[in-house]
Amino acid sequence: MTIDENRLIYNDEIRSDHRVVVTGGAGFLGSHLCERLLARGKDVLCVDNFFTGRKENVAHLVGDPRFELVRHDITHPLFVEVDRIYNLACPASPVHYQYNPVKTIKTSVLGAIHVLGLAKRVKARVLQASTSEVYGNPAVHPQPEGYWGHVNPIGIRSCYDEGKRAAEYLFMDYHRQNGVDVRIVRIFNTYGPRMLPNDGRVVSNFIVQALRGDPLTVYGDGSQTRSFCYVDDLVDGLVRMMDQVGFVGPVNLGNPAEFTILELAQRVRELTGSRSEIRFLPLPADDPEQRRPDIAVARDRLGWEPRVSLDEGLEKTVAYFDRLLAEGGPAGGGAAG
Repeated sequence: MTIDENRLIYNDEIRSDHRVVVTGGAGFLGSHLCERLLARGKDVLCVDNFFTGRKENVAHLVGDPRFELVRHDITHPLFVEVDRIYNLACPASPVHYQYNPVKTIKTSVLGAIHVLGLAKRVKARVLQASTSEVYGNPAVHPQPEGYWGHVNPIGIRSCYDEGKRAAEYLFMDYHRQNGVDVRIVRIFNTYGPRMLPNDGRVVSNFIVQALRGDPLTVYGDGSQTRSFCYVDDLVDGLVRMMDQVGFVGPVNLGNPAEFTILELAQRVRELTGSRSEIRFLPLPADDPEQRRPDIAVARDRLGWEPRVSLDEGLEKTVAYFDRLLAEGGPAGGGAAG
């Protein structure tokens, strides 16, 4: 069941939405969001500690007088005057969120507390970028927002899974207790240009491996499924959710088209013209067997659904990584979901 509390009335006719903060704004997803917001005429403050974010992702925006870049870690309070906050700050790939798991959960929990405190003080609307990982290894398929999940609370992925679940709780109680104007989205696998080539995510690593002629590493037998949403579609969903009046969420954002990991490897090999072999490795602990969003709520409440096909999105992403590797970008590693 989604949560839609109308007891709090927000007057959007008098509320400004011109000044926007994007935490994690120099990351893969955040940098695309900053671009979209600038195109809509917003003043954008991009906040990032550059653990997984890169200055190169937003370098082309620095000359825009409506764009500002600040190095800051949201495990510490942020003091700015702002109308809207997109909280995207947290490493999202297993390689990076397992590198320092305690810092990962601090980023989710302390980061949520700090952006919510800021939103409470300045009366800003704040959106939490949650994740499909809150569903764990799901026993319900596809996953609707009302499903509470099947999560290992003490596993190696729990720093991310449980951190995001705790952040959703904090958003809801700041909303219920303090009247903070919140939005919650659950993001499913997203891909596109500016992904890190060595972040352990399956799309980027398959592409990098194929372009380099290295074996495409598939964990397990490749029968586990994922749903892949192109970044432009995902950003559109974020903006639509932020613009909603009276709808808190949570809402799933992802592409309901489902593919096995082995199917993805074969498509990448075909699109790149690679002769790379497919190499099978042991499945990591707690790796979900299935992942596919039920997006009925997004269609109904946001008028949103993905428009970019997997082949179209992969072609754009392959072109990006082809250029990156030609310029001497880093190599990829093994690919998890």
